Amino acid sequence: MSIIDVMRTRRSTRKYKPDPVPEEVFLRVMEAVRIAPSGKNLQPWHFVIVKDKKMKEKLAVSSAHQYFIAEAPLIIVACAYPENSYAKMGRYMKSWPVDVAIAVDHLMLKAEEEGLGTCWIGSFREEEVKAHLGVPEDVKVLALTPLGYPNEVPKDRGRKSLDEIVSYEKFLA
Repeated sequence: MSIIDVMRTRRSTRKYKPDPVPEEVFLRVMEAVRIAPSGKNLQPWHFVIVKDKKMKEKLAVSSAHQYFIAEAPLIIVACAYPENSYAKMGRYMKSWPVDVAIAVDHLMLKAEEEGLGTCWIGSFREEEVKAHLGVPEDVKVLALTPLGYPNEVPKDRGRKSLDEIVSYEKFLA
């Protein structure tokens, strides 16, 4: 499958089979994370892999009661070291949210290629997630994603046309 095909077919999965993810498949997904680009190549990230059923259930409760995430064999929690990220992105912000988002996107695209499902979870109570996982105070949690074999075929929700999202020479919306 070409990369553009992977991008076109990836959907957010909200139903998972209980089948475990083979270690070699999981490691290929995490290799895609490892090689993701980041500002000044600082790689300001850390990923917590959660397999324990009770911990997955706690994370689901802390994620706006999205219990489907606990169905997946794994939940991956994407964390960032803000102080170890490029400090002058756009001359107004640190790069860690973008850096970690790119790494999570690599994860999701590789997972799709491997036949796995994911779902970007952005609705969560960070302090609770940090407490559950022992994440240090100076580390931020950016996202969670379940990882497992889909037990559904999510529908295509469509995308805007290029004319709606691109302008040339000047910003025109």
